[in-house]
Amino acid sequence: MSLIEINHVTFQYPGATVPSLSDVSLNIEKGDFIAIMGGNGSGKTTLCKLLNGLIPHYYVGDIEGEVIVDKMKTLESKVTDLSGSVGYVYQDFENQLVRAKVIEDASYSPLNFGYPDYLERGKKALEKVGLKGKDDEYIWELSGGQKHLLALAGAISLEPGILIVDEPVAQLDPQHAKALYDVLKWLNEKEQTTIIVIEHHTEFISEYCKNVVLMADSKLIWKKSVREGLTRINELRERQIYPPQITQAAYALTEKEDRTLPINLSEATEYFKSFNLTECFQPYLTPVPNHTGEKIVDIQQVDFSYKMISRQKKKILKDVSLTIHKGDRIALVGNNGAGKSTLMRLMTGIEKPEFGDVLLKNINTKGVAPESFADMVTYIYQNPEEMFIEDSIQADIEYFLKARKVKDYSETVEKIIDLFQLREIKDRDGRLLSGGQQRRASLAIGVAMQPSLILLDEPTANLDIGTRKHIAQFIQSLKNEAEAVIIATHDMQLVSEWANRIIVMKDGQIIHDGDRASVFSNKALLNSAGLTPPQIMELSQLLGTKLAYSIEEFVAYAQESKEEVTFDGYYKEAARVY
Repeated sequence: MSLIEINHVTFQYPGATVPSLSDVSLNIEKGDFIAIMGGNGSGKTTLCKLLNGLIPHYYVGDIEGEVIVDKMKTLESKVTDLSGSVGYVYQDFENQLVRAKVIEDASYSPLNFGYPDYLERGKKALEKVGLKGKDDEYIWELSGGQKHLLALAGAISLEPGILIVDEPVAQLDPQHAKALYDVLKWLNEKEQTTIIVIEHHTEFISEYCKNVVLMADSKLIWKKSVREGLTRINELRERQIYPPQITQAAYALTEKEDRTLPINLSEATEYFKSFNLTECFQPYLTPVPNHTGEKIVDIQQVDFSYKMISRQKKKILKDVSLTIHKGDRIALVGNNGAGKSTLMRLMTGIEKPEFGDVLLKNINTKGVAPESFADMVTYIYQNPEEMFIEDSIQADIEYFLKARKVKDYSETVEKIIDLFQLREIKDRDGRLLSGGQQRRASLAIGVAMQPSLILLDEPTANLDIGTRKHIAQFIQSLKNEAEAVIIATHDMQLVSEWANRIIVMKDGQIIHDGDRASVFSNKALLNSAGLTPPQIMELSQLLGTKLAYSIEEFVAYAQESKEEVTFDGYYKEAARVY
């Protein structure tokens, strides 16, 4: 018997017109490390909530079929019984943190199960995830990455045989994302924990997972080994799922879809050696920030702190100076806790600096109410549902214009609805839309305010790759809708393709201000800030070739090198014969 058996399960939420799962069957063996792929709304999360009994005991609905987990039939078992076997880290992991201090939260589950050694279990779990020594810290003092690891510690404190993690890297910087996956790998290999991840990032799947499941339209399409699954290029693309960049590049150059294609960096380095790519020395390039154009924001030697519960101050920003000019498209990058979101909130006037000054179009934010800058700055939150206050998208887009008594606003609203392709869903409540639809709607609401400056906090987080690409296209259009745009993001592909200026932060300070060449050519900077370039860039660096910012650039360069080798070889052979 498999550790997990799902037999012909169909499930439909109350009020839904179609099932979220349709005749799904799946077996998972003990010790597997399996990824579940699929677009937003394909049924991935619903499938996983079957395994710990949340469906149908908490999320009710019409259900058919059978689910057996660790020899327990979930329809007949209590969630408390199943939780001893199945740990779960949710996509909104911060909602799992229920106690004030780190050790209290990590040991909360074993305490509630009545284990006398609950504190030891909590400490052991903290050590496993790399949070040893953080016992007495308050959870709000942790960075986003540390909070994610704490949620993981709480899930493994009961030592479950099965661990489910919904989108492990969605809100994490590359450094913390790798750290979390390394913990999952250790649990899988050293403790034989069966790991199930819902994942959009195929680069992580190829590096860490053993098997992969593809879902689409509420159905399970197939379960295959990672190599076989990720080399089915055309089938994945048809479903808006993208294999690792190196796999796509190899396919584009050979047009052969088979299991010999590389799926990770070590394989790709060997694979592309035969292409004889020309070596190209690329020294670190000195940044040359653009100082032309009208000043939109002028930040002068700013410090910012907040008071902890101990009444001590925690410094978030240290002596930050920055000028934003008209025409800037800025990517604000750095690891979790670097100070990116705080810096953007200072630009809205919501937060005031402890020391120094923030000027928005020459108006000092000190002593001025934040609403005074509403015409000037729009802040689009990381969680887009926070932008919705009315019962329809159109009403939300109109809200600011109506409140400001803008004349003839209807024409502007219609233009924005078309610009962001919201015509079909304009009458729907934004809180009930899919993740990609919510992102589009939140961008539309921000643009409707007609600001000089648009600030976006992680606009592509929690989205499948196809939807991320779609949203990135809309972000490109923002340069025509505002004088300057700033995006705080961990999405390095978006950074490399969109930004004309990249600001790197670490520990509350700006450590670099330049363009993509100056950032991605500087390995010491990337390591210091915990940044990982897109995979195709990493490959070109490992091969010592010209730095490629996209798959298309790498493929074009590889084809050009091959033609040069062939051409040169032809004349050498001709000379020898002659």
